Amino acid sequence: MKVMVIGSGGREHAIAWKIAQNPTVEIVYCAPGNGGTAMEFKCENVALTDTDELIQFAKEKDINLTFVGPEMNLTKGIVDEFKKAGLLIFGPSKHAAQLEGSKVFSKEFMKKYGVKTAAYESFSSSAEALTYIKGCEYPIVIKADGLAAGKGVVICEDGMIAKQTIKDFMEQEVLGSSGSTVVIEEYLEGVEASILTITDGKTILPFISAKDHKQIYDGGIGPNTGGMGSISPNPYCSAEVLESFDRDILKPTLTGIINEQMDYTGIIFFGLMITKKGVYNLEYNVRMGDPETQGVLPLMESDFLTLILDALEGKLATSKITWRNEHACVVMAASKGYPLSYLTGFEIKGIEKVGSKVFISGAKKEENRLITTGGRVLAVTAIAETLEKAALKAYESMAQLEFEGKYCRSDIGRFM
Repeated sequence: MKVMVIGSGGREHAIAWKIAQNPTVEIVYCAPGNGGTAMEFKCENVALTDTDELIQFAKEKDINLTFVGPEMNLTKGIVDEFKKAGLLIFGPSKHAAQLEGSKVFSKEFMKKYGVKTAAYESFSSSAEALTYIKGCEYPIVIKADGLAAGKGVVICEDGMIAKQTIKDFMEQEVLGSSGSTVVIEEYLEGVEASILTITDGKTILPFISAKDHKQIYDGGIGPNTGGMGSISPNPYCSAEVLESFDRDILKPTLTGIINEQMDYTGIIFFGLMITKKGVYNLEYNVRMGDPETQGVLPLMESDFLTLILDALEGKLATSKITWRNEHACVVMAASKGYPLSYLTGFEIKGIEKVGSKVFISGAKKEENRLITTGGRVLAVTAIAETLEKAALKAYESMAQLEFEGKYCRSDIGRFM
């Protein structure tokens, strides 16, 4: 079997690595891939990103299945285009992908189908938004409607910050058109959780829970990043929390997908907030999370490709997912200065010494060397019978890796 994975991050490296474990897989084309996928078993990078070129390549190579990693491709309708060309692809349609692509669409969907979420209002006029925040009880959360690479959500402690955020998003257009409409919602205090799921449009099967660490500095402070590490399972996801998630979030979401006749065969990522008042859905993502994927997939005992094919055949109601009875700790190494300005072009050394799995996020292969190309460079995933042992193993492995300006948080798996 020939598979193509679209994307170039650590998430896609982990997806390609997991799919390649299926014995029927002959090759996994990574488009465009990165330095990690270039060195991965059964994987081959192809320097393609354009949808038409990807479709042509899939036809020329007789690719049996395409898996879409990034949200941008999904919201632009790559699934619809592949299907028109008669090609098998895993992911939601352009319409269904609005669950991530538009915060307003997402919140209105949740409200319509009774998905438990924070109270909100949406605005396309900065004047109206500025008037509204005068009567708010702080803190509040302001979200850009469109995709913003993790930079479109601001927790505003007071009116001054809220006013500046609205001006930045809606008037200064710091996020381009993504910030022309905003959602202003109540602030929920609690602990975040990530639950990845797979759906065939009739059934949603949850994966093991995870917890992302977004802030750049230890203790969960500083600006948000694409994710500085994750743990799985999430220790805050008790049986009671998971029962609430199933009742108040997952099931009404599925009802909405069915009632709206969404063409949705793919991943649904639920971003949750566990509070004293209950479990709330903060957001949907229509693809796998990063770095949650790098921790969740190594814990999956089931064959991932078989699960994907079951979804495409509409057979998830009879599918089961089994998990290793262990814990994963994922620690991300970034370039100095990230998430602001940073330098790249440095050789990564020591990977051959590492006992844990290393997933590459931002590095290219030059001859037999890996050279940094991004802000988030690589993730170490360690598995052990306890979270404490997994964290210790992850940091022992991270200590073996070197590149100029390497930075990582020291509290992943230790700070909850």
